[in-house]
Amino acid sequence: MTGNDVHFESDRFSGRGDDFYALLMKAHEGLDDEESMKLNARLVLILANQIGEMDILERLLTEGRKGVGGKAESGE
Repeated sequence: MTGNDVHFESDRFSGRGDDFYALLMKAHEGLDDEESMKLNARLVLILANQIGEMDILERLLTEGRKGVGGKAESGE
C-alpha cells in the first residue's frame, strides 16, 4: 500500500465522536500543560502502534499538521 492509497473515513465513530472527545478531555483533567503534552505524546505513540502501517501514519501526520501553523515539510 502506498501513501496515495490511504482513504480517510469521514466518521468512523458512527456519530459518537463527541463521546470520544469527552473521554479525551476527562483524561486531561487535573493535568498541567506539561503533563497534558506528555499524555498527548503517549497517546499518539500508543495509537500509532495500534495502526502499525507507516504509510498510513505518515498520511495521518500530514493531515493532522494542516492548519496548525508553522512550516511543515511536504516530504516531496
